[in-house]
Amino acid sequence: MPVNPDLQGRVFEKTAPYLVGREKIREFAAAVFSQSPLNFDVEAAVAAGYPDLVAPPTFGVVIQEGTLAQLLADPTAGIDFSRVVHGDQRFTSTRPIVAGDELTATLTVASVKQLGGHSMVTSESSIVDATGAHVVTAISTLVVRGDE
Repeated sequence: MPVNPDLQGRVFEKTAPYLVGREKIREFAAAVFSQSPLNFDVEAAVAAGYPDLVAPPTFGVVIQEGTLAQLLADPTAGIDFSRVVHGDQRFTSTRPIVAGDELTATLTVASVKQLGGHSMVTSESSIVDATGAHVVTAISTLVVRGDE
């Protein structure tokens, strides 16, 4: 079954707030082999002008995951998760994510394309802080393999 083309343009509900913690930043930084002291040492981050630890640039995927879960759980989407391959991931940041940020995200399905028997779903998750100010947009393309 192909992905529902009517998904294109759909905007999902804003996610619940995610409070960014120091230990989560440190764990993520270690997982991506970051060497930056801004990701591990509060004093180094403050000395560099940040209010707390700075998350690696790809940390936005942690918040984006909640929006993608909404998309994948939607029975009208026609997305069989067992057939999904992650095709692309990009980030556009207004400012770095720092420990103490309370972030929410809203997913918009930017496009649904059919290529052969496969579908490509590109979504944009706009991530904002507690004041509503933009922090990062995470753009993800999922490839949903067709029947073999």
